[in-house]
Amino acid sequence: MKFIGIIPARYASTRFPGKPLADIHGKTMIQRVYEQTLLAIDEVWVATDDDRIQKAVENFGGNVIMTSPDHQSGTDRIAEALSKISESKGTQYDVVINIQGDEPFIQPEQIELVKKCFESEQTQIATLVKQISNQEEIFDPNKVKAVISKSQKALYFSRSPIPYLRGVEKENWLDKGTFYKHIGMYAYKNDVLKQITQIDQSSLELSESLEQLRWLENGYWIQTEVTKHESIGIDTPEDLERVKEMGLL
Repeated sequence: MKFIGIIPARYASTRFPGKPLADIHGKTMIQRVYEQTLLAIDEVWVATDDDRIQKAVENFGGNVIMTSPDHQSGTDRIAEALSKISESKGTQYDVVINIQGDEPFIQPEQIELVKKCFESEQTQIATLVKQISNQEEIFDPNKVKAVISKSQKALYFSRSPIPYLRGVEKENWLDKGTFYKHIGMYAYKNDVLKQITQIDQSSLELSESLEQLRWLENGYWIQTEVTKHESIGIDTPEDLERVKEMGLL
């Protein structure tokens, strides 16, 4: 099975303009994400609509493809990038992995877990979840929760605490139930990616502002794997300074 990793990267960001080019001890954020991804995938590309990001990637010797500035989601940008790369190289890829461009801590083991999902022919889309160990995260709407089946197929994602533990005081939920949070890395079979970008937004997606609910609502199979690694995204300049102070970078 032939995999390709694509990192969507925009310069414009309300909370952190120019985030992909932020300096992290002598390397840009996008370079650090790219290099981490290369540890698990042989072919990696950055998909962007900005000349500055294109130049930065070329400067460190990375693969970069220009895409439209009009995409509403990273998934749409990934789809255009995959089409252009496949056409220019005359190569067909079985699975594309969407790597978040603001997670320089992405672990190769996480990418390998996502790849493992495609050992089953039934898998159309794959992603990661992590068991919640912090009580506050259960009730944090910024932490997306996931409910999965015994075979680790995604049943639902929500910003609300799910599953709801009836008759249990909230301070005891972590002791009485098992909760998972979603780690936002996706992988798609080539044909499935093309299909999902053609589907209109669904009612569940609009209610929760979660793109993956559109896929579930339309009957797509999302396989999950459980990771032990924490996801540490950098959304603001303050986030970046905090992880620098923690010695994580």
